[in-house]
Amino acid sequence: MKLKAILLTLASATVSFSKPMARQSTSFVEADGQSFTLDGQPYTVFGSNSYWVGLTGLTTDEMDDTFNDIAKTGGTTVRTWGFNEVTSASSDYYQLWNGSTPTINYGSTGLGNFDHVVAAAKANNIRLIVTLTNNWSDYGGMDVYVNQILGEGQPHDYFYSNPEVIAAFQNYVKVWVERYVEEPTIFGWELANEPRCTGSTSATSGTCTTTTITDWVKTMSGYIKSLDSNHLVGLGDEGWFNLPNSTDFACDGSQGIDFDANLAIDTIDFGTFHLYPYSWGKETPSAMVWGQEWIENHRNSQVAFNKPVLMEEFGVLADQNQITTYENWYSTVIDSGLSGVLIWQAGSNLTSGPTPNDGFTIYPDTPVYYLEEQSSARLRAKN
Repeated sequence: MKLKAILLTLASATVSFSKPMARQSTSFVEADGQSFTLDGQPYTVFGSNSYWVGLTGLTTDEMDDTFNDIAKTGGTTVRTWGFNEVTSASSDYYQLWNGSTPTINYGSTGLGNFDHVVAAAKANNIRLIVTLTNNWSDYGGMDVYVNQILGEGQPHDYFYSNPEVIAAFQNYVKVWVERYVEEPTIFGWELANEPRCTGSTSATSGTCTTTTITDWVKTMSGYIKSLDSNHLVGLGDEGWFNLPNSTDFACDGSQGIDFDANLAIDTIDFGTFHLYPYSWGKETPSAMVWGQEWIENHRNSQVAFNKPVLMEEFGVLADQNQITTYENWYSTVIDSGLSGVLIWQAGSNLTSGPTPNDGFTIYPDTPVYYLEEQSSARLRAKN
């Protein structure tokens, strides 16, 4: 993602997940056909996004409260940012650029702080999907690499093709992967959040295609696998298709993403897609129905390639038929057999105040929070 409702009583909201159900296994999550496993048993991927947990100056107690709130819904998995590119040091960041030279922040506001994130997740029996850069300018992202190495305003898509930029990103990725290679709390690595040929600016080369990004996915996923055979690797994309003769931007390859081609890559272990129909102008016949079809289409790819696929971000606002829409989408995920689901995004009411609210945030003791409890129980029972 770029960026007090009335009480709802749900039949299964009485299910209690107030504490993690068991101490975390020391094994790594694996992909097995269209499913995930842990110690040879089904691993249910259900949870939320918390991009902010390592980036907003939280104390270790607040990190623990954050993950405990997610665990109470039955959450097992949280997606979070493993990036923050800056050109001047301030608050929490992971890499500081001085001209074309990047320096990793290993200290208490950098990777030392992320160590606390990992520890808090582990204490709450949560596994982390760590995303390693951003297509958008939030928290730095791809354009920082391009601008610092090649010059301000150079094409966004050079991130995928310029050898110097790729080498710099690989150096960054290597630090993260090698630091946590033996850490089972890491569910897996994601190459980028919502990669596209275009980013937050209009700077493009005009030559970026689905092949450009698919080739980059092959390079980067293969590179991570050469360093780390323990963890799963995914892309982190929105799930755009590249279908012959399509004139729909979601399916014509114009975004630079070919979901099926990327899922077919040997070094990609699971597929990802996002769902924001209102943001994308997809309201025909309705945003809810369009979203249901989007889920089903990705489930079809999951079957075709016999790999797990996650709906790892989705959102509509509270005044956009939210409860009914989320009930429909959760049911579609569960009934179709999609491999897992993560909502955008988690919220907590901490001692320092509420966590970031972009309009999609779900805080404890709200109708959607109770719906998460119900849906996680259904998905766990099916698995």
